[in-house]
Amino acid sequence: MTTKFIATPTGTKAILAKYKFFFKKSLGQNFIIDANVLENIISHTGINKDSGVIEIGPGIGGLTEQLAIHSNKVLAMEIDQRLIPILGDTLSEYGNIEVIHQDILEANVIALLKHHFEDNQVVHIVANLPYYITTPILTKLLQEKLPVESITVMIQKEVAERMAAKPSTKSYGSLTIAIQYYTVAEVVMQVPKQVFMPQPNVDSAVLKLTIRDTPPVNVDDEDYFFSLVQACFSQRRKTLRNNLTNYFSEKYDKETISAMLEEFEIDGMRRGESLSMEEFAKLANSFYRA
Repeated sequence: MTTKFIATPTGTKAILAKYKFFFKKSLGQNFIIDANVLENIISHTGINKDSGVIEIGPGIGGLTEQLAIHSNKVLAMEIDQRLIPILGDTLSEYGNIEVIHQDILEANVIALLKHHFEDNQVVHIVANLPYYITTPILTKLLQEKLPVESITVMIQKEVAERMAAKPSTKSYGSLTIAIQYYTVAEVVMQVPKQVFMPQPNVDSAVLKLTIRDTPPVNVDDEDYFFSLVQACFSQRRKTLRNNLTNYFSEKYDKETISAMLEEFEIDGMRRGESLSMEEFAKLANSFYRA
């Protein structure tokens, strides 16, 4: 097996030159050029030689190669048709990789899991995600409640911190609640922009999302819960009472909202960022039943 890893500055430049490949800004393409960083990422994923892996956006195969070395099978999904033949070349030594031309946002991931992996095989999702489409991809993967153990993604540092935030912090918001409803979220490492080609304008972080068997709170209606949480953060500097008055403007007036919050034993003068997920669940269920 080769030790001349793809993810090096010279290796990446050689592949780009060979295929006359140019980066498409519209696809948010930034390739990692440090194999040590990739090995460090994999050490946090929980992947072992029995694991299946879905990789989103393999690029020229730097992370894919490391995943193949450390796992049982890799299914790599690439949206850029130009990269399919390049991956066929760069990953030709590895018999446990399958590359498909597929947009993750359009994919039937449940069907892919059934088709490409053994029954009861533990599967992880790993990706170096384009910054501009991080949230839609993660939202899709979590809402579909896939039978995977974890999702480990390299994303913009600021977004990773928002997803793993604690209450009463600047980063805590509706995105935090949405992610942590489905997963245990942890920022496992920081990644400087210097390890990418081309270099992005911001630093990255690796976020590990361990899928929960069940959500940490019971809600009567998930859509209602998430909608109300978003309303509570719609204007961060406003109180719960004011944000909820705006949200329920066609149903309740301010005095009614105040009375309801008092009845629910929630201080309407608090801001959304101060509420725990348990408190949001209580709030949503109380309004839902009202």
